[in-house]
Amino acid sequence: MLLLRNRHPFSITSAPQDDYLSVHIRTLGDWTRQLKAVFSEVCQPPTGGKSGLLRADYDSIGNGPNPAGMPRVLIDGPYGAPAQDYKQYEVVLLVGLGIGATPSISILKDIINNLRQLESQSSSNNNVGGDDHDDGSSNSNNTNSNDNDGNDDLESGGRRAAAAASFRTRRAYFYWVTREQGSFEWFRGVMNEVAENDKKGVIELHNYCTSVYEEGDARSALIAMLQQLNHAKHGVDVVSGTRVKTHFARPNWRNVYKRIALNHRDQRIGVFYCGAPMLTNELRQLAHDFSRRTTTKFEFHKENF
Repeated sequence: MLLLRNRHPFSITSAPQDDYLSVHIRTLGDWTRQLKAVFSEVCQPPTGGKSGLLRADYDSIGNGPNPAGMPRVLIDGPYGAPAQDYKQYEVVLLVGLGIGATPSISILKDIINNLRQLESQSSSNNNVGGDDHDDGSSNSNNTNSNDNDGNDDLESGGRRAAAAASFRTRRAYFYWVTREQGSFEWFRGVMNEVAENDKKGVIELHNYCTSVYEEGDARSALIAMLQQLNHAKHGVDVVSGTRVKTHFARPNWRNVYKRIALNHRDQRIGVFYCGAPMLTNELRQLAHDFSRRTTTKFEFHKENF
């Protein structure tokens, strides 16, 4: 039995406009292993390319695989985090180290949702016809009990439209660095969803597996060749199992900053890093250096664990 007073912080991976709440938890110690064991008894494995090791889907009245046997979960929060300020920037650089990718995953989904909402609004505005006048035959006495539901829908839609209208982010670069190939399974469904729905190429996705020798090294030549062939034929990366091609070794962060600075002159770039402290100083220093030497201003935000 899990201790009721044993508190653990986890990052939400669903986006504000999603109709569900999700978290991704890495089984690293005794508590998280026990947590997985408890939920594995009542949850189902992922299907249809969905992400997550375990999954529980319910409808609005609580029907599901085993609603009565679900563990009781107490949630306190949410608490503020640096990543919540990403909407202040038109361009963002998101860096996740291992399970530190969780805040970035939520941001990526939020970007897609907001851009989809903006596109929908634009289409609606373009489709407005010239029937601005009625024939005077409508009767105000035809109001029925469904009006309140309609008003609720309008208010909800209005809130979503207002949120999308104030959304500033138009370009995102995501770098996920992990040592274990199996880690890519955590967000496979999300990465594929982003790749499929990002029709205008707003989000640039980069996966890095550091346990493989860097690209160009003879020791990784075979896997690189197989990777290219499979991606060209099936559109799927053999390393990550997603549409996103995996790079080997660690990113050259100076080149990453340089390319973004060249692509976005005279702009503010929000840099958001979540992961172990080992990478914090390098990313912060590069943000400072390129802000001083170029017309692009990088503003660094971090969340360590």
